[in-house]
Order: sequence, then structure tokens, then C-alpha cells
Amino acid sequence: MTEIIASPSTRRIARDHNVDIDDLAKKLGRTTIGPEDIKTTPSIAPTGDTSYWDVDHAQYGPVTTEPMSRFAQVAARNMAAAQAMIPAVTHHDRADIRAIEALRATLKTPAQARGVKLTALAFHVAALARALRKFPRFNASLSPDGQTLTLKDYVHIGVAVDTPHGLMVPVIRDADHKGLWQIAAEISDLAARAQARKISPDQMGGASMTITNLGGIGGSAFTPIVNPPEVAILGITRPETITVWDGDTPKPVQMVPLDLSYDHRVINGADAARFMTHYCDLIADPRNLLI
Repeated sequence: MTEIIASPSTRRIARDHNVDIDDLAKKLGRTTIGPEDIKTTPSIAPTGDTSYWDVDHAQYGPVTTEPMSRFAQVAARNMAAAQAMIPAVTHHDRADIRAIEALRATLKTPAQARGVKLTALAFHVAALARALRKFPRFNASLSPDGQTLTLKDYVHIGVAVDTPHGLMVPVIRDADHKGLWQIAAEISDLAARAQARKISPDQMGGASMTITNLGGIGGSAFTPIVNPPEVAILGITRPETITVWDGDTPKPVQMVPLDLSYDHRVINGADAARFMTHYCDLIADPRNLLI
């Protein structure tokens, strides 16, 4: 049997995480294991028999295979662990974006002069930063053992970016201290860097909360997976026109669907409803974001 090379500290971490070094090495196809391999491996066993997943699909028709990149494998393990270990709930809501769209129209010429694309996402980042300051329990992380909640006195917003090599989440640091123009410029810069795989380590990680935006693609609602050690994530889908009744008079109102998934160990339903009510108020009146 091939000896697996791992330092004493790596083996200690493996024991603490209930990870079998030999099994992990076999799954990764390697003979050397480092601490980073342990820390990205779920420490819980599957809850059911998954042997029936191992199917020879070629017996049913033509197939092709492609290897999962190491980046994709790490992401998959993290998502699987999050889905298995976090009791997540998703709160669905809508926000009136008429004022934002009107303001963006009036700022089109200044945006061109600055060379900045002022997207609706910039308003969402600014609104989320302010909401996190008002509701600090959302700007927190729960320890792995579930016994300690760390409240953060900074607001860093992660922005999920869809790239050809997988989903990446660059982070806008201290978003609560930045104006819309600076936030918009950073979103464009970080997204371009992510697409080109030029994101540096200090531009990733440490987010207070993440925004995942499908508005440019489609959909009316979804259930984003909480990205630990964060305790909540905000999903955005394509704006839609909703009929709102003003007394007996129907009015078309352009609204954006919002999906807030949260860790129920830290946040309860009433907290989530209050958080989203405040967030929707900020979006409905973007003058609050200019202060």
C-alpha cells in the first residue's frame, strides 16, 4: 500500500475534522495531503447510501466525460457541506426599482464622462452595506462548533461572478464607506479580473455577505446556498412589472425579485423579514444611498 505523506499537524487537523487521510488521498488521486485539503473537506459523512449513483451511463447511450477542475471540486465540497450542515431558510421579496432606474437615466451622461458603468448592482451593494450596519447579526459568522458568534465591525460585500472557469466571489472592502461611483467602478474592475483569472488573494474572502445576481440572465426566484462562514446570502433575479393597486386603481410597478437565504441557527424569520423590509425601503428610495 502506498504511504500517504502528511505532516503531523495535517494529521491532527484531519482527526479534528473526522477525515480519513487515506480515503481523502484516494479520492484526490494524490499521495501528498496538506492542511488546505482537510479544511475544504466536509467533516460529516453522507447521510444515505450513494452507491447507486455510481452508474455506467454508457450502457444507455453515447456519453463523454470531462474531469472536474480542482477549483470546481473544492467549490462542490464546500457547497455540499453547507447544504448538509446549515439549516437554511429562504425569504422571498420584491423591491420597487422605479426610482433607481430613473436616477440611473439622469446619471447616464456623468457615468459616461467618468468612464463608469453605473449598474443596478451598485445600488444593491450600497443598500446591502447599509442594511448590514443596521442589522449586525447578519454581519456575523458562527464558529464551526456552533457555540460562538463573531460580530464584525466592517462591511465587505462579496459579488458572485460567473466565469468560464467557475463561480468566483471577489469582495468589495468597506462598502459602507464608499459611494455609488466607487462601488460601480470596483464591481466592473473585479468582474473583469475574475473573468481573466487575475484576482489576487487579497481581493477574495472575508465577505460579510454575498450577492449573487442572475438578473442579466433570467428567472423569477431561486434559493441561493449560504456561503459559510457567512450567515446569509442575497439572490437577485430579473426585474418584472407587477400590478400594484392604489385603492381601486391598478398601477404597473417595475420591481426586482429578491431571495434572502439565511442560517436559521443565527437568524430567525422575523429578523429576516425586518431586514428585507429595510433593504427594500433603501432600494425604493435611492436618495438614502447618496448620503
